[in-house]
Amino acid sequence: MKKRRLVMRTAILVILFAAVAYTLYANFNKENVHKVQIGKEAPDFVLVDMDGKEHQLSDYKGQGVFLNFWGTWCKPCEKEMPFINNQYEQFKNQGVQTIAVNISESNLAVNKFIERHGMTFPVVIDKNEDVKAAYGIGPLPATFLINPEGEVVKYHTGTLTEPMVKDFMTQIKP
Repeated sequence: MKKRRLVMRTAILVILFAAVAYTLYANFNKENVHKVQIGKEAPDFVLVDMDGKEHQLSDYKGQGVFLNFWGTWCKPCEKEMPFINNQYEQFKNQGVQTIAVNISESNLAVNKFIERHGMTFPVVIDKNEDVKAAYGIGPLPATFLINPEGEVVKYHTGTLTEPMVKDFMTQIKP
């Protein structure tokens, strides 16, 4: 009986040690997760918006692209959407496009969110999380600024304020 208890305790300790080691490793290497580098070309992708229209990033060359990754469950994402929408309306005719990439949620949930917040910019869903993986997205919201040449000029994670969104869109305006 004592030997069995010792084996169980040892197994539990080994599992706990492995979990702690993995957590430490993941935290120390989280800066290396982002596959997209500033100054390099943004990975191309094709995703379909809520109206069934395809959006291919490379089609936007010559324009700045404000690329925002988000989720309907994400409170910081919800907070910044009105700011993004307001600035989209200001910059859409000045060569700055906005694409909001939802991470693998249902069309129903995304459409309800769009209606509730009156979003007018293109919203696409990354159903298989391929684009999320290509961009090395961790916590949401995450925003990439892509210049008219197709290069990533900035990466920001966390909630955006309206002045930040305006500044970011000004930075990528042709």
